[in-house]
Amino acid sequence: MSYLPPPHRHGPIREVLDALSRARRVILTTHINADGDGAGSEVAVGAWLRAQGKDLWIINPTPYPDAFRFILPDPEWCLDPGSQKAQEIARTADLAVILDTGEIPRIGRVMTLIRDLPKIVVDHHPPGPDPIPGISYRDPEAAATGELLFDLLASSRRAWPSGVALGLYVAILTDTGSFRFSNASPRAHRVVAELLELGVDPEGTHRRVYGDYPLRRFRLLRACLDELEVDSQGDLAWMTVPSHAFESLSATTDDLDGLVDYPREIQGVEVGILFRETAKGGTKVSFRSNGDVDVNALARQFGGGGHMKAAGAMVERPLQEVRQEVLEATRNAIRSRPGKGGGG
Repeated sequence: MSYLPPPHRHGPIREVLDALSRARRVILTTHINADGDGAGSEVAVGAWLRAQGKDLWIINPTPYPDAFRFILPDPEWCLDPGSQKAQEIARTADLAVILDTGEIPRIGRVMTLIRDLPKIVVDHHPPGPDPIPGISYRDPEAAATGELLFDLLASSRRAWPSGVALGLYVAILTDTGSFRFSNASPRAHRVVAELLELGVDPEGTHRRVYGDYPLRRFRLLRACLDELEVDSQGDLAWMTVPSHAFESLSATTDDLDGLVDYPREIQGVEVGILFRETAKGGTKVSFRSNGDVDVNALARQFGGGGHMKAAGAMVERPLQEVRQEVLEATRNAIRSRPGKGGGG
């Protein structure tokens, strides 16, 4: 491999590799409603550790996403955190590795299982107010957690078993929006070039990730587009997922992936938002920014977080109430910037 990790990652990489080398039974987890970065990162690390004879288990707060099961070598790796086996594994594990998040609320009920275990956090999100303690390998400059793991695994000098390169590729592919977002840095492209040289099939992988959707997703999109709204000034747009359509189509959270891009892609729009009412009466909010509006800061106002241009929040209050508050906060964020007629 010709690519070299940036110098500021060398110290954390050594610390993480040392902790992994001593561990015998390891739990991997990621954030609620895992995306391609979280799921792909779990597969990459999991395959790498299993190849070394480690006892490795994936215990996520929500099920491993169906959309990425094609990269999962063995579904038996995954355990429900409420199961008896997960409880047993947690009692006998000697290390937990948290991927693609660094905040306690984002791993939900898994935190209770791993509370007393030594922890490693590998994440590329900006630090939040409720960090998970442990060894920290974090860098917001990374395009994806998959990029950080590439540096980690390449630095180990150990052979990569089948599945590692594909998991890392899916992680970077999805978190860069198929390499179209601003985080698709020169470094990320260098990493991806290495993964392609290891045999990843870009066309086939893109097809599995983005071109293999069930029909219900398109019917759900049709219903969502009927709910598309644009603010009077044309710089804010949002969609609301109709609960009746979501339920009648037997849709899953996987079917919502990417829908927030539709309001964001309207000409003149600076921030696009997707609202969804949860089964328990709460509200899931997804934010996307086209310009310099920091939606990470917006999401944090509602107990969430993410990146400057992509973030989300789960608010345990009714949709109608939350939607009005979010829209008003977003209007203020858009229009309070210098040159937008507000303060600053």
